[in-house]
Amino acid sequence: MDQSVFRPLHIASCQIACSSCNLREICLPSGLTRSELAMVDERLVSVRRKVVKGDYLYRAGDPFQSLYAVWTGFFKTCVNSKEGRDQVTGFQMSGELMGLDGIGSKRHEVDAIALEDSQVCVIPFEDLEALSHDIASLQHHVHKMMSREIVRNHGVLLQLGSMLADERVAAFLLNLIYRLEARGFSGSSIVLRMSREEIGSFLGLKLETVSRTFSKFQAEGLLSVHSRQIEVTDAAGLQMRLDSANC
Repeated sequence: MDQSVFRPLHIASCQIACSSCNLREICLPSGLTRSELAMVDERLVSVRRKVVKGDYLYRAGDPFQSLYAVWTGFFKTCVNSKEGRDQVTGFQMSGELMGLDGIGSKRHEVDAIALEDSQVCVIPFEDLEALSHDIASLQHHVHKMMSREIVRNHGVLLQLGSMLADERVAAFLLNLIYRLEARGFSGSSIVLRMSREEIGSFLGLKLETVSRTFSKFQAEGLLSVHSRQIEVTDAAGLQMRLDSANC
């Protein structure tokens, strides 16, 4: 499946149906009955929003009203540091839920910016809560996604605190491979939607360090790098690099 394909925005007369979406198994709990899927289609998502590359889906401080399921495209989330620099906190792709940061305070805590032309399904949080009373597994699924986000954040802190530069980059690439493969994309041929500077911001590394690490991995036969096109030639070797860090 070509991950560069950009599916067109549905026209107004076309019904948005979660039940027929090819990302359903990622966004929704498994095992929903036909009647439960019908309720999801009728009550949960009615709007799909297009976000042009470089535009904000939401900004830090905006009132929290909805969650967003990425349908196509790629996003980054970031916070503004005291020094006035953007600190990247994560990268989100199709099938992933955004906006969870706003549930507690009712305001978004981060900026969400499209890294390419993207589309998101808008999930009004009040509607989600109401539907969760009728579909218990839906609420459990949202809680599981929130828990996964907490675990992911802890994993990033572990990377920043205990890993060397090449180990951090290896962990980043392996995580990207896993997520792409879960969506039916190639895990060996990757087009990076984010810049090396943004990768460095996320991993706590300088731009030069990220570029030097890519070059090192290429020299060792782990990768073939052509600008933002990455061919993973030895995923097992990358994993061994990461495993050595955990010994």
